[in-house]
Amino acid sequence: MTEKRQKFGKAGEEAAVAFLKKKGYRIVQKNFKTAVGEIGIIAENDKAVIFIEVKTRSGDRFGHPSLAVFPHKQKKLVQTEESFLVRYKIKDRDMRFDVLSVTGSPDAPDSWNIEPIENAFYS
Repeated sequence: MTEKRQKFGKAGEEAAVAFLKKKGYRIVQKNFKTAVGEIGIIAENDKAVIFIEVKTRSGDRFGHPSLAVFPHKQKKLVQTEESFLVRYKIKDRDMRFDVLSVTGSPDAPDSWNIEPIENAFYS
């Protein structure tokens, strides 16, 4: 991945965090990594722990950003979620997987469109 694309993706994640905070979510952790994979954002609200995959694209020329969360990626996210729950001894909480699609020009982050998809897939 080029440095420019990495910066664009990181900016998309920062925009996603700001969006989530504005919606009342509490950010628990960013970029939780295991040997299996990574979860971009882990947040919670009064009801659930939410595992969030952020996909940032300049447009939908190659399809909607959320379509990049293929079943193989979903499996890795579920395995990573399980590691998180074990590591932090979390039980008896509702959980869900969301996808946040961030689209727009890399040069104009103020004009980005952020589209949440709650319960995007299930474990």
